[in-house]
Amino acid sequence: MTIQLGVNPLLWTNDDLPMLGDETLLTQCLAEAKRAGYEGVEMGRKFPATVDELGPLIQHEDLALASGWYSANLLERDAEAEIEAMQDHLALMKATGVTAMVFCETTRCVHLDRAMPVSRRPRLTESDWRLLAPRLEVVADYLAGEGVQMAFHHHMGTMVQSTGDVAQLMDSTGDNVGLLFDTGHCRLAGGDPLDWLGRWSDRMVHVHCKDVREAVLARSRNRNASFLDSVVDGVFTIPGDGDLDFNAILRRLSRSGYNGWLIAEAEQDPAVAPSWPLAQRSYQYLRDAAQRNGLSLATAA
Repeated sequence: MTIQLGVNPLLWTNDDLPMLGDETLLTQCLAEAKRAGYEGVEMGRKFPATVDELGPLIQHEDLALASGWYSANLLERDAEAEIEAMQDHLALMKATGVTAMVFCETTRCVHLDRAMPVSRRPRLTESDWRLLAPRLEVVADYLAGEGVQMAFHHHMGTMVQSTGDVAQLMDSTGDNVGLLFDTGHCRLAGGDPLDWLGRWSDRMVHVHCKDVREAVLARSRNRNASFLDSVVDGVFTIPGDGDLDFNAILRRLSRSGYNGWLIAEAEQDPAVAPSWPLAQRSYQYLRDAAQRNGLSLATAA
């Protein structure tokens, strides 16, 4: 069982708040990701959406595409309509060799609204779950038939955010609904990463590794902050630079037999936290910590 190390372009350009890193070129992101040692990158908002345009860019840096975010609206349209809507994105994922697609239900989400406290994010009712869960299963089964796993992203400001939300998701759906485990969003939502690993590691098909500054987290909660204000305030940082115990997290992943990508993330302002040092440090930390805690790298450097 081997893992691959990738990086999200959030280190260079923020998808949710374009003012952060808007001036940074995609070519800089890709070149620095490769220079740091990463094997792959996830898609960001500056990435072309066709294989004819994207393929040469990542191939030039000898990078793989690790995954790409898809915004679903399964509470507003049925599974068949969602499947139809995702065809272009799915075609890109398949053509670039992606095997686990980041999938997030974004109906009624508030994470893009800087004026909206994340405490006011939407909640799923029992009737919502009765609608959403079977639709998710239909889409996940379809994706599995296409050779792509659904990696459902629990995300701040969406309807699947908390430990209870994830528990309901896992209990209400079958194994084809895989879980994207995001250490930062888990903690920011009040969860314990080790608890989540103990409960759902067998459903985890993709992992986002970002650290959390507990002092900023406490300040965000005290101020009833929005998700984006928490990000600007610096609640997230690269693995090893905050307060999460990544040795314990990676050790638990190793024991569970995890086989997939570890994606470094750090949603910060590049003007405050320059991208290249973060890329370099995050790769070195993640590589060393993964090997130290029993994870076998596909290409050890």
